[in-house]
Amino acid sequence: MSPAVVQIVCADGVVIDATVFPAEKPVAVVVINCATSTSARYYRRYAEFLCENDITAITWDCRDIGESRRGSLRGSRTRWRTWGEVDFDAVLGWVRDRYPSLPIMVVGHSWGGFMVGFAPNSVAVTRILTVGAQHAYWPDYIRSRRVSMLIKWHLVMPAVTALVGYFPGKRLGWLEDTPARVVYGWAFSRSDFTAWFRDAADVRARFAAVAAPIRAYGTTDDEFGTPAAIVRGLAPYVGARRERIELVPSELGYESIGHFGLFHSRHRDDFWVQTLEWLTSGMPRRP
Repeated sequence: MSPAVVQIVCADGVVIDATVFPAEKPVAVVVINCATSTSARYYRRYAEFLCENDITAITWDCRDIGESRRGSLRGSRTRWRTWGEVDFDAVLGWVRDRYPSLPIMVVGHSWGGFMVGFAPNSVAVTRILTVGAQHAYWPDYIRSRRVSMLIKWHLVMPAVTALVGYFPGKRLGWLEDTPARVVYGWAFSRSDFTAWFRDAADVRARFAAVAAPIRAYGTTDDEFGTPAAIVRGLAPYVGARRERIELVPSELGYESIGHFGLFHSRHRDDFWVQTLEWLTSGMPRRP
């Protein structure tokens, strides 16, 4: 069956675009969460791989990003938290209503892996697999590039945003165009979770309510998802069984992988197969 584009209405009335890759006889549904300001198109091949292996996969663009962008970003009130608390929650609700008999799982990349706990509907998720998941706390960046990354993402990016009214990532070749509040959340994020958000007790309770086992992947050359960053990102999920796996590029036969490489199709026969085996562990497999 061919992929189908659907529109999902969030609780505040905002409409976001998603693409469904329907398996013929699915054993589960996997929602793929993008990295910050990364188009869902980047994950299409991985979604197709899951679909070929009896899993219905769903990619989606956060509001103001990719296919979910509606007009100018100037004046947008979207925050990082909005993407998890409202958008992702709407996607999970949509999936739950349409696939009531199938387990719901999440594959989250970067911020897309960390933000799962913001969504109240995350209590319905049965497994969570993350790749380089963290919230861009600069002291956790890889040591060899920490200073240059601090300048780029925490000084230049917010300065340009303040001048333009949003971050023109496409013109600069850095990211998708990004709302100002998301940029400021990234640039000025703190390690102290209680100080990072308003209504912190409520946020902590949502993260703690997530009971799905979490497998968190990282690579030794990931400049964002270092071991310290991934451990910090896992910390609020106190109610889940958590495990962290670090991959060494040379052991997989590559010189480098980085923050985005694991979703490249060259990893179909190694990392992708490994994720499939974990996601479907304990499920009946079709011949």
